[in-house]
Amino acid sequence: MQFDRRQMLGVAAGSFVGLSQAASAQAAKPKTNKSQFTYCFNTSTIRGQELDLAEEVEIAAKAGYDGIEPWLRKIDAYRESGGSLSDMKKRISDHGLKVESAIGFAQWIVDDATQRAKGFEHAKRDMDTLRQIGGLRIAAPPTGATRKAGLNLFAAAERYARLLELGDEMGVVPQVEVWGFSKNLSRLGETLFVAVESGHPKACVLPDVYHIFKGGSDFEGLNLLSGPAIQVFHVNDYPSEPPREKMGDADRVYPGDGVAPLDDILGGLRTKNSPVALSLELFNRTYWKQDALEVAKTGLQKMKAAVKRVEEPAA
Repeated sequence: MQFDRRQMLGVAAGSFVGLSQAASAQAAKPKTNKSQFTYCFNTSTIRGQELDLAEEVEIAAKAGYDGIEPWLRKIDAYRESGGSLSDMKKRISDHGLKVESAIGFAQWIVDDATQRAKGFEHAKRDMDTLRQIGGLRIAAPPTGATRKAGLNLFAAAERYARLLELGDEMGVVPQVEVWGFSKNLSRLGETLFVAVESGHPKACVLPDVYHIFKGGSDFEGLNLLSGPAIQVFHVNDYPSEPPREKMGDADRVYPGDGVAPLDDILGGLRTKNSPVALSLELFNRTYWKQDALEVAKTGLQKMKAAVKRVEEPAA
């Protein structure tokens, strides 16, 4: 039997009922004074400063973050220049940081079987590298399936299940990521479908404020998810102009400097009473021209201010 895109998303909607019930159960638990949010630094935020991995770790620690989300290409460059991954693991730990996630671009989701096989080998190498520096999770975006629409979401779910099984072997959790500019997995519902239909207990999604907006989804959909389904959340903001269709990565701004409904987003995450690493991810070229430490500090201050609004609402 053939399923069109609308039917696929209908199946997913039925599957989300259990997730919603789990979220309700989480919300019913008594709240504690301890925040479930930690603060992570995605190094794309200072990519334009062209620092090496050790310098990026130093910046994240000095700015006061709990964790770091490096890019695999930077880790590879560090190793290729003679750096030791075990030494980097110790350096990160000594700075009081966790490697909550990392950004890789393995083509695990593509239809071409040969390319997909290479993509899984790429993913295995990335996970092995990440594990050696203490990494816990890795982004799994729809790399290679962005320009041509029509990806079979059931097939994508099977491929994600296989990626999760590889993650079980490697000790790293791949998080299927929303990419708002993609012709596939641009919508939150499509990404959730892939996670749900994978049938794997560690399936989770990597949402992003900008990407959810860019793809045209409503943030209300996040409330259908149980707490553990979101372990890392890319935090940023977007301005009122340009319009959504013309907005790009470089238009992202600090949390609170745009028009995104951050209070609703963070407030919804808070009701789940489940740990979430809020990772600042920006590609703003204006920030790339500024002092890296000041950019990192400003981003952390603005993330904390956004969280404070939902954790300590005005009387």
